[in-house]
Amino acid sequence: MRPARALATVVAATSLLLATACGYAPTPVPTAEPTTAATSAPSAPAPPTCDNATQSYDPLSPLPDPGSMPDGTTMAEIQDRGRLIVGVSADTFLLGSRNPQTGDIEGFDIDMARAVAEAIFGDPERIQLTVITAADRIPVLESGDVDIVVRNMTMTCSRWEEIAFSAEYYRSGQKLLVRQGSDITGLDSLADRRVCAPNATSSMENLMRLAPDAVPVGSSNHTGCLVLFQRGEVDAITGDDTVLAGLAAQDPYAVVLSGDAFTEEPYGIGVNADDTDLVAFINGVLEQMRDDGRWQAAYERWLAPTLGEGTGQPTPVYGRG
Repeated sequence: MRPARALATVVAATSLLLATACGYAPTPVPTAEPTTAATSAPSAPAPPTCDNATQSYDPLSPLPDPGSMPDGTTMAEIQDRGRLIVGVSADTFLLGSRNPQTGDIEGFDIDMARAVAEAIFGDPERIQLTVITAADRIPVLESGDVDIVVRNMTMTCSRWEEIAFSAEYYRSGQKLLVRQGSDITGLDSLADRRVCAPNATSSMENLMRLAPDAVPVGSSNHTGCLVLFQRGEVDAITGDDTVLAGLAAQDPYAVVLSGDAFTEEPYGIGVNADDTDLVAFINGVLEQMRDDGRWQAAYERWLAPTLGEGTGQPTPVYGRG
């Protein structure tokens, strides 16, 4: 269990949303500036070093009552602080984005984070949302600037070497977003085409591995990719189907290619590698959400209208450690 640390400034594009129930006021999310140089893309990923990246720690059962976290645990530290600090996206429509009318950050991922806060405090408003880029997800966990990251993060063996994950809470898949009428039909038609994905993401790694003849273009986030796409500076965007569905909803001339996804992207809640007790606690919360229908309600609210019925909450794999 790591010692508590003060919240640090993450990047210039980072903003902070503090729950109004805790007496805090939100700050604006700065507009992300895309990077157009393909040289910013990461190198190809190393081979996996584990058998199953979705395997997590056994869930804590029974869960302690809200407000009564056991002494000496990471949850007790969070309880004593008075709020759960969570790294999130504020520009990923459907998953985590700022509502322009209310100023609140909302979406499927945010509902997952609020469920953890409710389990600790008995109040989902006892939460502090820190807006981060995809590249920030692991650094802010390692530094202790946030307690958890809930930002559509794919569970991979290489990431397990740096952080810990909850059980899988959503299964996505990578696809391509193109302009209506484009002659791009899939991975095999990307030779010499400029394709955008956020830096330091599995989406970029998969693009480089599965379409080596494409020209990868990095950006700080998918919103930056959408800007480049709308300017005509890239021919396509690649990412999880959940993210691309949100982008397509914002651009009437963009479509997500139909057909099966070319990867599987299991999402896990990221946690500092030392805080395995918090991982077990979160897994207990996810089990509760399965039993009481809260996970399904969140899916139906945010994702079902765009992605359809889906296959339900993923079956967890436990036994790590």
